[in-house]
Amino acid sequence: MSSSTLTAKTALNPAAAKARNPSTWVLSLYFLQGLPFFMVNVVAGLMLKSLGVSNEDITRWTGLLGLAWVFKPLWSPLLELAPSKKWMVIAFQATGAVALGLIALSLNLPNFFVMCIAMLAVASIASASHDIVCDGLYIATLNGKQRAVWAGWLGTCFNGSKLFAMGGLVILAGHLEKSAGPVVAWATVFAIAALTMAVLAGYHVWALPDTRKSVEMGSTEVSGALGDVIRSFFQLKGVWTAIAFILLFRAGESQVQAMGPLFMKDARELGGLGMATTDVGLSYGTAGTLAFLAGSIASGYFTAWLGLRRAMLWLLLAMNLPNLAFYLLALFQPTDLWAISLAVSLETFGYGFGFVAVILFMMQFVAKSKYQTAHYAIATGFMALGYVIFKSISGDIQKMIGYQHFFLWVLLSAVPVFLMMRILPIRDEEESDGASAA
Repeated sequence: MSSSTLTAKTALNPAAAKARNPSTWVLSLYFLQGLPFFMVNVVAGLMLKSLGVSNEDITRWTGLLGLAWVFKPLWSPLLELAPSKKWMVIAFQATGAVALGLIALSLNLPNFFVMCIAMLAVASIASASHDIVCDGLYIATLNGKQRAVWAGWLGTCFNGSKLFAMGGLVILAGHLEKSAGPVVAWATVFAIAALTMAVLAGYHVWALPDTRKSVEMGSTEVSGALGDVIRSFFQLKGVWTAIAFILLFRAGESQVQAMGPLFMKDARELGGLGMATTDVGLSYGTAGTLAFLAGSIASGYFTAWLGLRRAMLWLLLAMNLPNLAFYLLALFQPTDLWAISLAVSLETFGYGFGFVAVILFMMQFVAKSKYQTAHYAIATGFMALGYVIFKSISGDIQKMIGYQHFFLWVLLSAVPVFLMMRILPIRDEEESDGASAA
């Protein structure tokens, strides 16, 4: 076989695609899309905090793990060369399970931090790649009506994995820390996450539809198509303004996501809240996640009612103003779990409510482009890059100025996106069409 031509002569098998009812695989598939994402991006930080790693090392290294989601559009065309999305999905799920399991085994080693970051990197690459083939399998297998019926469950299952990880597993870790110590507690939690992924990957061997296709495009053609996609993206009108807005949109929120749970766990004499891991799981992982879901649902109706241009100011305010809650927590350092949970829920509700602004903006920005799907993937890559940049520096900033001033800095980080509102390339006619369609 030539190195420039990859050919898989397999026939399309529609009967196999219809062999399973979507209810047997959609829910578990999107649960596994979310589980490794939250284990890498949130739970790992709490684990490292419990094991004595500094805030700046946690945010710097776990922030860099987000580069997998930044660059995943670059290798997404190569994944299209796979004749079977089913087996590609299962391979990435199994890889993630092995990586999480090795993290559990590495915690007793003297160089556990290096091993953890290495395995988290493997898990993040597998998770980002799984996103691509997971969505591809969903789109290729279901017809338009089925996709519409199941669309509402995708986000529910994805965030259900956050409840499982940040609520259930973190709360379990908190209980085990008291009886068995932090190493055993977090090794157990990551082992459970690995086992969950392995069991569901094994289940998917039976449950996932095996939609096969003939792959005729060679690697040379893929490279040429990818080059054209990238060139045409940067030729879109207003692209640099759009990129700046997408990069800066999450400047405040990404720093709060990175430092918020660490602040809640940090000792009160260091400016934190001194909360037990169990209480962080209840407050941030459970109440906060439910508030985020409520904000996301409310935001959709609100934006459909007003349209994106008129709603943008309110969405930006919702995204950033509730970050004031963390400043007040740092200022007064309350001990009441209900008061803390209320403040955290206010922030996460605002995050869920405001986040739709950047999603709809990116969709609208690429709506008239030649490669809508690929250009949207590039835009989400820039959004992930903004998250990586601000998360990675958040620990160093907090160390320099302390928690109170850090959360004030977070509020100031939102100023540039407000200043950009007047020059954003938002199309009134598309906004009107979208609102009426909704």
